Amino acid sequence: MTKKPMTKIAAPAKAAKPVAKVQPLKPVAKTEAKAAPKVEAKKPELKAVPKPEIKMVHKAETKPAVAKVEPKLVAGTATKPAAAIVPPMAAKPVAKPIKKPEFRTNDWVVYPAHGVGRIVSVVEQEVAGIKLELFVISFDKDKMTLRVPVAKASSIGMRRLSSPDVVATALQTLKGRARIKRTMWSRRAQEYEAKINSGDLISIAEVVRDLHRASGQPEQSYSERQLYEAALGRMAREVAAVERIDEDAAVKRLETALQRAA
Repeated sequence: MTKKPMTKIAAPAKAAKPVAKVQPLKPVAKTEAKAAPKVEAKKPELKAVPKPEIKMVHKAETKPAVAKVEPKLVAGTATKPAAAIVPPMAAKPVAKPIKKPEFRTNDWVVYPAHGVGRIVSVVEQEVAGIKLELFVISFDKDKMTLRVPVAKASSIGMRRLSSPDVVATALQTLKGRARIKRTMWSRRAQEYEAKINSGDLISIAEVVRDLHRASGQPEQSYSERQLYEAALGRMAREVAAVERIDEDAAVKRLETALQRAA
């Protein structure tokens, strides 16, 4: 007997539960990170110092008010026209007074480079188209005649004879102690020569004093002897002219003063 296939009876399907509808999620709003507020550092408040007001004071130019004087017309008088203003004329240069010469004819004078001389005359001579007034000076000792312009006589050192007081001082200088510098003779010789040619009686006396040699001292050299005799002669001629004595007598007087010093 054939078996009949067994038919399975499917169980009735259970009713499906209704699925709840899932609502889509709402998009979440992005929260932007808020930046923290910047805290600005408070700057110290600088109080403006009021500047001192400089008041510009303008000097009022006070000009004296010129009063206008209106001429009054008086009956019977005629008005004169205003005088024209004449510009002041330039002042004329005042001529300098011509100095009179300090020396005259027959005066004894001392010329620095030649010593004592006598003015023989005053002459006019034309030199390069210019007329010059000249002193004619005679030096009897040197047998020489010199012509010196009158205008330049004082500037070149020409002078009158020394006074008796100056002569006395010069003689006193001879009695002093010699002052010899410890330098080379060539340099000392230049200094001695400059003193002799200066024409100053005291300076010449210093040369005579320093170059004089007593009997117990060493002899002078040739150049020393020449300078000594030149200074002694210059000084003796001026002393003779001042005291009106002979030149030889003046030399003896100077030598006597030198011996007292020794």
